[in-house]
Amino acid sequence: MIKEFKEFIKRGNVMDLAVGVIVGGAFSSIVTSLVNNILTPILGIFLGGIDFSGLSFTINDANINYGLFLQSIIDFLIIAFCIFLLIKVINKIMAVGKKEEPKKEEKKITKSTEVVLLEEIRDLLAHKASKKEPKKKKNQKES
Repeated sequence: MIKEFKEFIKRGNVMDLAVGVIVGGAFSSIVTSLVNNILTPILGIFLGGIDFSGLSFTINDANINYGLFLQSIIDFLIIAFCIFLLIKVINKIMAVGKKEEPKKEEKKITKSTEVVLLEEIRDLLAHKASKKEPKKKKNQKES
């Protein structure tokens, strides 16, 4: 069982997944900081300082904070849009590095007139030879 576990850990995709999770966590903190410290204050200016987090209502002893839910949806949309823009920029940067190489034109081999004539003669002789062979009847067996 330990041997199987070692082989499982040594596989490349497990290591790739671990690196992805760690980098994703670091990237998440960058995007969250961008949203909380830069974009949300700018949006607050345009929205007149509206803060949804304080919206709630109470039923019996339960306090329903629907404003926090609305704020989470808005934060998610802002974060998703930021990630979209970052990925778009990264893809453009990667595309600049990978300029398409011009396709090399295939060299066409041109046959000389003699070769073309010889091929035609060969084909005619093969065609005549196939006509001269007697056709075997279906009832006759080959011997």
